[in-house]
Amino acid sequence: MRRLLLAISLSAGLATGAFAQSAEIEANITAQIQAFKADDFATAYTFASPNIQSFFGTPENFGAMVRNGYPMVWRPADVRFLELREVAGALWQKVMITDSNGQVHVLDYQMVQQENGWKINGVQLLGNSDPAA
Repeated sequence: MRRLLLAISLSAGLATGAFAQSAEIEANITAQIQAFKADDFATAYTFASPNIQSFFGTPENFGAMVRNGYPMVWRPADVRFLELREVAGALWQKVMITDSNGQVHVLDYQMVQQENGWKINGVQLLGNSDPAA
């Protein structure tokens, strides 16, 4: 009986930790998208990992890349979070975005833990708009 209670307690603790992790990741992605919608590239840039910031150098360069390469992220009509999963030690948050034309896009956000919270370390546009893919 004690072992069962211990197992249940550990499972509940792990589930709570995973939920908190998922909630923080979703909040960061949402905040970055809100910053993009407001054309506040300086704030959007703060949600990017140090690697991404180093690659683009300035919030303006970063913003130009998003406007030109990921217009559905810059001006989404709808954002829905799908599953958070671990792949080869990295956390990936799958996000379904509907653009202003009604087209559905599924993106994978790679997340990295930093001292000041979760940061976006890259985004992949998946080749299939089926969220189950």
